[in-house]
Amino acid sequence: MGFANRLSTFVRQKTYYLIDRFENPVENLDYSFEKHKESITNLQRDIAEVISAKRHLQIQRDKLLEITQVLDHQARLAIEYDKESLARHFLERKNLNLIQIQKLDKQIASLDAEKDKLQQIEKSLTVKVDDIKARIAIIKAQYSAAESEVRIKESITGILNEVSDFRVALKKAEDKLEKMKAKSDALDQMIDSGLLVDYDSNEDKVEKELQNIELQKSVEDELTRLKSRSKAKKRKRMSEEEDDDDEELKQEQELEGYIGG
Repeated sequence: MGFANRLSTFVRQKTYYLIDRFENPVENLDYSFEKHKESITNLQRDIAEVISAKRHLQIQRDKLLEITQVLDHQARLAIEYDKESLARHFLERKNLNLIQIQKLDKQIASLDAEKDKLQQIEKSLTVKVDDIKARIAIIKAQYSAAESEVRIKESITGILNEVSDFRVALKKAEDKLEKMKAKSDALDQMIDSGLLVDYDSNEDKVEKELQNIELQKSVEDELTRLKSRSKAKKRKRMSEEEDDDDEELKQEQELEGYIGG
């Protein structure tokens, strides 16, 4: 359960962070202002309905009052003509109308009080909405100015970064240029000293020279092998001749010893 609570808290925090990051406070102010204006409009509609209901009740009251006056007059005429029962009937209707008029007066007074209360609320809300409107205008101006300031600073930061990158690229270009100048100076010195007269032709000469050196080395190596082989044959032949001489001498000595014996 503890992990679930921590996870829920983490999700809410991330949600609030994303909402706060992407919401536009000026748009929220406009939305809030429109909601307040809508509330005032609804309140004005309610006041209009109360006033309409009050007028309707007043019309009914006025009609009952006229009927009541007529009934009173008729009751008086009935008394004058000794029509007591008829007079009683007119008076009963008159008193019923008076009771109804009293009820209507209470309802009208209640609606009038309700109208005054709603109008007071409307006046208070109108003052608040006007204050909100003025504050929104100030906040919009400040927010717009802050946005412009941020954009300017971001632009300056971007320019400074570009300048920094440009300085690095410029330093690399200068270093490469110095290396090229040093190489050019070295080539000039080689040309002046006669080591490098014609770069293209010198490359061919160097290659031919290398080939000639390799050829001479190959010839010398082969010549050395031939000489070594020739010397070996001579030594072998001389060795064989010495062996033959020794054999002849030995045979002569043996022959002389045989004859002497």
